[in-house]
This record gives sequence, structure tokens and C-alpha cells, in this order.
Amino acid sequence: MKISVDQYSEEELQEEGVFEWPVWEHEEAKFDWYYDQTELCYITEGEATITTEFEAITIRAGYFVTFPKGLECVWDIHDAIKKHYSFE
Repeated sequence: MKISVDQYSEEELQEEGVFEWPVWEHEEAKFDWYYDQTELCYITEGEATITTEFEAITIRAGYFVTFPKGLECVWDIHDAIKKHYSFE
């Protein structure tokens, strides 16, 4: 179960309606998280490292991230994060 990170153009994001998705924000913190649905999100501010049993990736503004359903991870937010998100 891998986290996928992509980068899309502003035009592609607009076409997908990403900026109409709800917004989630969180200050610097470290916490466990479980995804009971696949989440698509676009990071607009901040930086965090997401650690799973298989990998540790750092996400930051400009990244489009897909968290698969069933993923268990630890979020370590280094710089207050803000993202648009949607569930599949």
C-alpha cells in the first residue's frame, strides 16, 4: 500500500475541480492516522512527513497526494499544513 505523489498544472487542477473541494488545516503536530477511504488531496501550504511501515515521504505545497484506503500512518507536520481533499 503506497502513497502516490504527483504534480499537476494549475489548469489540470482547475479541470478536476480541486479548488472546490473542502479544506483541511492543521498546525504543527505528530499523530497516528488511518484511512478508511481513499483520499485525494492537494497541498496548498506547509510541509509534513508521512510514515508508513513501508516508506516515509515528505509532502509540501504543490503536491497532489493519494492516500489509499486501509493505510495506517503517522503524520508529522513540520510547518502548518493546508489542503483541499476529496474521498473516493
